[in-house]
Amino acid sequence: MTPLLYAIAAAGANLIGAAAVTVRRQWSSRSLELMIAFSAGVLISVSIADIIPEAIIAGGRQSAMVILAGFLLVHFSQHALVPHFHFGEETHTVSPRVGGAALVGLLLHTFVDGVAIASAFQVSQSLGVFVFGAIFLHKLPEGLAISSLFLAAGQSRRAALGAAAMLGAATIVGAIATATIAPLAHYGLALSGGVTLYVGASNLIPEFQGKGGWHHEFAFFGGCALFLVARAISGGV
Repeated sequence: MTPLLYAIAAAGANLIGAAAVTVRRQWSSRSLELMIAFSAGVLISVSIADIIPEAIIAGGRQSAMVILAGFLLVHFSQHALVPHFHFGEETHTVSPRVGGAALVGLLLHTFVDGVAIASAFQVSQSLGVFVFGAIFLHKLPEGLAISSLFLAAGQSRRAALGAAAMLGAATIVGAIATATIAPLAHYGLALSGGVTLYVGASNLIPEFQGKGGWHHEFAFFGGCALFLVARAISGGV
């Protein structure tokens, strides 16, 4: 499979999550939290152990500034440009503006998802597969969340699916752009490292942090463990 096909498959996860919501209106908050915790473990592990080191090896010290820029860019887009939302807000009545704002913020993130997949495959096949797997996992609750927000705002199910489709399309565009825009191809891995770390640490972990019981922590460390086992089996990147 080419990086573009992996990006298309990852984009499909947004639609799968959205379709699950449109078929079943209510989901257990515990189930969503456990999925988020597991994907947070995978995302943080792959960003720190593979994406960031490979980005610095490929681009030198300048890549560290690009990693920081990616981290700050997502924070700016989610907190300064538009109101930030949490997974779970979709279960309450919200205004259409909140759904639209969340979509704008997530479009930037999903564009970089495509950049991350394409950039990782430029390093090695195994790194590309790791990044794809981590992105696929967190795109499921992402599609679930954006579609639920649209439904909670009174939008139609078609509009909810359309919002998730836009997120998937942004991922595909990111992969294509990485293959055609030289600076993005050179620093794309570093940019995705900062974005991936932010999503795992700042978007996902707060969604289950402080929750009672050990289920969330088992899920989180399970995501980390799965990455490490898969990495060991493949012989690393």
